[in-house]
Amino acid sequence: MRPQGIGEPSVYHAVIVIFLEFFAWGLLTTPMLTVLHQTFPQHTFLMNGLIHGVKGILSFLSAPLIGALSDVWGRKSFLLLTVFFTCAPIPLMRISPWWYFAVISMSGVFAVTFSVIFAYVADITQEHERSTAYGLVSATFAASLVTSPAIGAYLARAYGDNLVVVLATAIALLDICFILVAVPESLPEKMRPASWGAPISWEQADPFASLKKVGQDSTVLLICITVFLSYLPEAGQYSSFFLYLRQVIGFSSETVAAFIAVVGILSILAQTVVLGILMRSIGHKNTILLGLGFQILQLAWYGFGSQPWMMWAAGAVAAMSSITFPAVSALVSRNADPDQQGVVQGMITGIRGLCNGLGPALYGFVFYLFHVELNEMGDVDNPGKVPKGNMQNPTDESTIIPGPPFLFGACSVLLSLLVALFIPEHSGLPLRSGSWKKHNNGSQGHPHSPQSTGPDGKEPLLQDSCV
Repeated sequence: MRPQGIGEPSVYHAVIVIFLEFFAWGLLTTPMLTVLHQTFPQHTFLMNGLIHGVKGILSFLSAPLIGALSDVWGRKSFLLLTVFFTCAPIPLMRISPWWYFAVISMSGVFAVTFSVIFAYVADITQEHERSTAYGLVSATFAASLVTSPAIGAYLARAYGDNLVVVLATAIALLDICFILVAVPESLPEKMRPASWGAPISWEQADPFASLKKVGQDSTVLLICITVFLSYLPEAGQYSSFFLYLRQVIGFSSETVAAFIAVVGILSILAQTVVLGILMRSIGHKNTILLGLGFQILQLAWYGFGSQPWMMWAAGAVAAMSSITFPAVSALVSRNADPDQQGVVQGMITGIRGLCNGLGPALYGFVFYLFHVELNEMGDVDNPGKVPKGNMQNPTDESTIIPGPPFLFGACSVLLSLLVALFIPEHSGLPLRSGSWKKHNNGSQGHPHSPQSTGPDGKEPLLQDSCV
């Protein structure tokens, strides 16, 4: 039976799913900041970090299981599941803020859409196409945030938050309907295990067992450490930066929306045009190193910057640093067996999920330690008044370093860069006989020869090409 859907599986199906999901959430940027401050008037940064922290930890725990299950049961059903539960908190924002933040935390169990999307893309692309495809997906995430925060801010000011929440809910429902009706299954039956209901080993689904398994492959271990150290500050920054811009730097809601739009447009260019050029000219590893270098510069600038123009300049650098993750994903999938794409991408997404838990909590705690707190949110929308009263000790180091967590982040990324230097170049090295790279036709099997197993008889998730 032909899988339900419109046309053949394509990257464009994945792109639309990602765009609609994050466009819906982007609309809520301004209303969410207001509701967050109203619900937690004391220690807003800290509570924001804890909420996103719980969500991220749950994402880390569940991502390998969902990735492994999608390798057996297909991608479509798990796309539906992840999008549904990721968007489930949206209508609760105006119904009950406490339930809204509680469900956001719990939704982390299924908030791993990128894991399934990257596995979907890996199913339908050849190796030489994959870095471009991943860049397109990552650029779509940026594109979804180009206009949605500005639209949400305008509608919230003109018509109230209720309309924004209703519109975001409608877009989330549209995304779910699109998956049900239009998205075809990308994983052919013949590429799945012999039995449709084949059992999933707990070792495959356990995030900690996956991390232990990663340790058997030196290349993957280096990649995972790089991802952890670089994404930890990025996750913390993403959870608190818009709040930071409004309160500490003095941006209005409209300026924050404009900032997101400009950085989003530059990120799209970086992840499509620039990424493709860099991958072809300097290779996977050097592209990753370059992206990490931009990220260090960006975080240091955010940390020391105290003027709006500094934030705009650092935002341009941040756009260039966005090339790192699609380059890492391409490097990882390039060396994974076709029937292991979901597991491997689930593992990488799980590490990002762990960072999504630890990063916001770390940033919130550092803001708390340095006494960076919120005043009334309305102050920042008063033209001509720049709120600097949030620093409880205006004569201490907080005036020298307005954003202490960002400097912690720059140090973390510097360590990531040092680790990434040891990632071996994979170009021109033969793959082991258990590997198989023709992802489109599914006409070949997956012979797992004895030589493709690790020292304890387990097949590594990635083929270690440095032997």
